[in-house]
Amino acid sequence: QVQLVESGGGLVQAGGSLRLSCAASGSIVSIATMGWYRQAPGKQRELVASTSSGGSTKYVDSVKGRFTISRDNAKDTVYLQMNSLKPEDTAVYYCNAKWTVLDYWGKGTLVTVSS
Repeated sequence: QVQLVESGGGLVQAGGSLRLSCAASGSIVSIATMGWYRQAPGKQRELVASTSSGGSTKYVDSVKGRFTISRDNAKDTVYLQMNSLKPEDTAVYYCNAKWTVLDYWGKGTLVTVSS
């Protein structure tokens, strides 16, 4: 059974940076499409960034140029470097792994950006 555990969330002032980590069990990071989603209060969960097993990356327009997703296959860990944070980035951030028909989620980590 694959487990995803996020860490690195917290409270930061606008303009600051945070790095989220997602530690995976089950050696899935190297073969799965890994993604970071977020859900703000009263809003739907949205895909923030993803990276395929081949290394391609995608970002939602609102974070392009500010966020960077990366993976360390040896450590079975995926990262989300978040710079120039804005209050509208406040949300619970979830790690996701998709491989064939399998879809795994972490429990989330809260990021709060104060103005």
